[in-house]
Amino acid sequence: MTEQASVLRTASARSPAGSTFLSHSSKDQDLVVGATIVLQNHGAVVYIDEIDPEMPPYTTDETANLLKSRIKQSSRFVLLTSKNSKESRWVPWELGVADGYKGLGQIALFPSSDDLHDSTWASWEYLGLYRRIVWGQMKGSDQDIWMVLNHKANTATPLRKWLTGG
Repeated sequence: MTEQASVLRTASARSPAGSTFLSHSSKDQDLVVGATIVLQNHGAVVYIDEIDPEMPPYTTDETANLLKSRIKQSSRFVLLTSKNSKESRWVPWELGVADGYKGLGQIALFPSSDDLHDSTWASWEYLGLYRRIVWGQMKGSDQDIWMVLNHKANTATPLRKWLTGG
């Protein structure tokens, strides 16, 4: 079994309650695996809608209702941002639902860019409201770590601590 299949199978076997909802474009399957690995390695139980056995095979209003329920059940919401997420019909809607249920503190963007300062993915102005998951050096640490950056307050929280609510 490939690492990709193993990661996705592990994610599909988990309950959405208390999980981290990973919102993404369906065109970004290659990025989803990497993001899932990072999140799982930092204590997250990752929910991915495509592998939810209760999701209908074709998108309908039932899909929307089930997604709303899954977002509400999750403890954190992570949006995997990419050029493809900009074109998705579902990604902005999922973010709006999450914002209504969770508020700013439980939502983070996971930019697919390799450069911390590259904001070309953030072509929607409202994405500036949200924290970002980044790799870098945090004050008080002598090595690079995954963290959740609040760029407005110029503060950061280690990713594991943010994901687990610690």
